[in-house]
Amino acid sequence: MNETTSETPREKERQLQELLRQYGNVAVAYSGGVDSTYLADVAHETLGSRARMILADSPSVPRSELAEATAVARERDWSLTVIATREFSDEAFLKNDPKRCYFCKNELFTQMRRYAEDHDIAVLAYGETADDVLDPTRFGKVAAAEHAVVAPLQQVGLVKEEIRLLSHRRGLPTWDKASFACLSSRIPTGTRLTLTDLSKVERAEEVLKRLGFYQYRARHHGELCRIEIDVNDFGKVLDPEMRSRIVQELKAIGYRYVTLDLAGYRTGSTAAPVRPV
Repeated sequence: MNETTSETPREKERQLQELLRQYGNVAVAYSGGVDSTYLADVAHETLGSRARMILADSPSVPRSELAEATAVARERDWSLTVIATREFSDEAFLKNDPKRCYFCKNELFTQMRRYAEDHDIAVLAYGETADDVLDPTRFGKVAAAEHAVVAPLQQVGLVKEEIRLLSHRRGLPTWDKASFACLSSRIPTGTRLTLTDLSKVERAEEVLKRLGFYQYRARHHGELCRIEIDVNDFGKVLDPEMRSRIVQELKAIGYRYVTLDLAGYRTGSTAAPVRPV
């Protein structure tokens, strides 16, 4: 990690702690990703039992991710509540239009608001960062505004690189975790979401994970699975033995065709273009 900007992230972290103290108590939308894990750890350190972490259990979340997030929370002795979200009962979500993320976050924040009311919690927070402001596809921020959910990492100006650095110093296992998005993002915009398709995507990505790939996506196109990996791993995936194993295991899941995207890993490659909100 680059230490040359170490003072700036530390100052931002102190500002974050002061902001959290001002809240008094908080419920944090925790996913197990880099940003929400860091926010959860700082909130717990600052507020103790007055910081509650809310982890959504959804078909869009791989079982391995849910288990890892739960394990981190237990190891750090956080106050964790797992809630089952019901976005897959929402037709607006299932049609998978460009605003899909809005409906997912709306369900999460609705349930978090109920939890907060039942437990006298004043503030809801989530892990949007200063980088995320520039991403026009993040419709979750619209739901956050509607539910008055704050983004303290963004408020103090923390960006992903700084959050990784600070997470490393805290000994968080997520400091070098690969970028992740919900499984629904693997389905092309406009293609209706089904539990069957998400299960195939989850199983395909578990294969890539087990075979040692770091940054990957299994993009679902009906009978075809389009693999995105870091271009630096092309040699590994094209090794005859590895290639044969991937093809064999993904075909066993139910895919007829398995392809490698020569553009490599990139975010939002199944998303339709959208205009900023």
